[in-house]
Amino acid sequence: MKRRDFMKTGGVVLGGSLLPYQLANAFRTNTDKGPIKIGIIGCGDRGKGLMHVMSGMPEQFEIVAICDNMDFRLDQTRKAFPSLQAKSYKNYQDLVDHPDISAVAIATPLNMHFAPAKAALQAGKHVYLEKTMTYDIPEAMELIELVKKNPDLTLQVGHQYRYTPLYYKVKDMIQSGYMGKITQIDSRWDRNWNWKRPVPEPSLERIINWRMYKEYSGGLPAELLSHQIDFINWAFETHPDTIIGTGGIDNYHDGRETYDNVQLLLRYEKEGMIGNFGATCSNAREGYSFSIKGTQGTVELLMNEGYFYPEEERMEELQIVDGVSGATKLTWKEGKGIPILEEKTKDGTWYAFNDFYKSILNKEYPASNVISGATTATCIHLANHSLFHKTIEDWKPAYNYE
Repeated sequence: MKRRDFMKTGGVVLGGSLLPYQLANAFRTNTDKGPIKIGIIGCGDRGKGLMHVMSGMPEQFEIVAICDNMDFRLDQTRKAFPSLQAKSYKNYQDLVDHPDISAVAIATPLNMHFAPAKAALQAGKHVYLEKTMTYDIPEAMELIELVKKNPDLTLQVGHQYRYTPLYYKVKDMIQSGYMGKITQIDSRWDRNWNWKRPVPEPSLERIINWRMYKEYSGGLPAELLSHQIDFINWAFETHPDTIIGTGGIDNYHDGRETYDNVQLLLRYEKEGMIGNFGATCSNAREGYSFSIKGTQGTVELLMNEGYFYPEEERMEELQIVDGVSGATKLTWKEGKGIPILEEKTKDGTWYAFNDFYKSILNKEYPASNVISGATTATCIHLANHSLFHKTIEDWKPAYNYE
């Protein structure tokens, strides 16, 4: 990519040649075979969120079954989707045994990702599995073997940055060398909220507030930071060599077990790069922030926006500043830098499910697949081990999945 082609009218041009097949053809779908009949396992907030997206894709997906082990979740789902014609199940095995279902979407607590995914693959169903892919490394390894034994089945992991135009464009900037030598990643995902949800009765505390308990959850690293860590794995085609974590229950002393304040330090030796990934539940000032720092400039990412800040010596080259008058030639949006992508895009989940559909239909390997999902799940598992055991974790050859 030539630098002069990168900047036009103050923004980064999104060209079809710069996008993968899945995005370049995002609005062209082959529906000759009709919609895929899909079942939803897990009807909490995320499960219903997936259903909302698929409900807007009637040519690609038909929701024919829902499953949750709590009756009130099933009732909530029926109320949220009053026109839904789908059978209800309380046991995921009964759902995957449904002969008319071709695929399942799994949005359960993390400790229950593996079992229904395994059952679905063994039943010959395609699987969309929410991030993080698995609770631990052995589960990730077993899913890899299951997919290898069933090569016609698609297993896609819900790391959505691998599908959105903004993040794919940033990946292109990184791989093209446009940003120069990148040495630092600074990422945060903060909020000022205790993470607790209302509980109808005390016996359901651990089940409903599962993110707060080690038995069910990977905590802040799995629920939030896995997105950014997965993006770095993907954009640089790499993995960390060393992981160091620190954290604690520093504000909400309410019986929780997962930390409310964490900081991860990831060293990428081959790239000569350090990644700082942090999250707190006690301050929302920064919210979501993601900075990628290179010798030629910095990319700063928000959820749906991204801006490029060239280093000072790049200013004249990029014709951002007139060398005589100092007048600005390209538009810097509200002092935020040069927009990377100005086109409006859809929610990342839409792009992910559009690719899930295409991967099933065309028997293609999804961008977020069992190997990439296992790699990121391994990062999170090692990060949590470092957090809770105060260890330095090194990447092992056994984690170089193929």
